[in-house]
Amino acid sequence: MSSNTARRAAAFRKTREAHLTEVAEDYVELIGDLINEFGEARLTDIAENMAVSQATASKIVSRLKREGLVENRPYRSIFLTDTGEAMANEARRKHRIVLAFLQALGIDDATAQADSEGMEHHVSDVTLTALDALTRRLNRQADS
Repeated sequence: MSSNTARRAAAFRKTREAHLTEVAEDYVELIGDLINEFGEARLTDIAENMAVSQATASKIVSRLKREGLVENRPYRSIFLTDTGEAMANEARRKHRIVLAFLQALGIDDATAQADSEGMEHHVSDVTLTALDALTRRLNRQADS
């Protein structure tokens, strides 16, 4: 296998792996946000915020439960486990950095919000660190 082929294969493999965790990250981030905002995360609120049916939200919450990211009891709210909370915090951190970078570039808020939702799942830690450093530098220059 040539080095170009290996590099291309590694990039596609990384993208496929990101897609596997993308839904889980979005859901645990939302569940954490709902708990912080309302004190609980109800299935109806999750479905509404994710713009999916309750059946779809229920299926994904069941998957998150099997993966040890959430806990729930019949007729009760949904709660994050410690692992789910850690995943939500990391997703929130990535989202915040990507969003701030796009806004520092002058991208309008609606576009920056929409674009950062997808980008946060695919950015490497190396790139994320560079985006954060550049954003801080741009913001300092703008404040001067």
